[in-house]
Amino acid sequence: MQLNIVEQGDIVKIEIQEERMDAHNSGDLKEQMLQLFDEGKCHLIINLAAVRFVDSSGLGALVSGFKNASARDGSLKLCCLQPQVRSMFELTRLHRVFEIFATIEEALDSF
Repeated sequence: MQLNIVEQGDIVKIEIQEERMDAHNSGDLKEQMLQLFDEGKCHLIINLAAVRFVDSSGLGALVSGFKNASARDGSLKLCCLQPQVRSMFELTRLHRVFEIFATIEEALDSF
């Protein structure tokens, strides 16, 4: 999975540079987040601007990251969801679990 990772203070911005987040690549995101948590980086923003499709594996990777961040007194926030991806979060009621922001700036300002 193509990821662009930028650290900004104690916040890590992860931009997913794939159109699909599915069983073929969501494991990569999960591993990357676990590595960041192991390094003590517990405040993540996931930028989903490029993602046009997400399946249950992709959602599972994000939920796993959310649980790991919460367990470390951190946070995992999402931003820039495409309409199709946003509707998947609403369908699964995960929009009630995650903090979702329209822009990366709004997500950064929420810390």
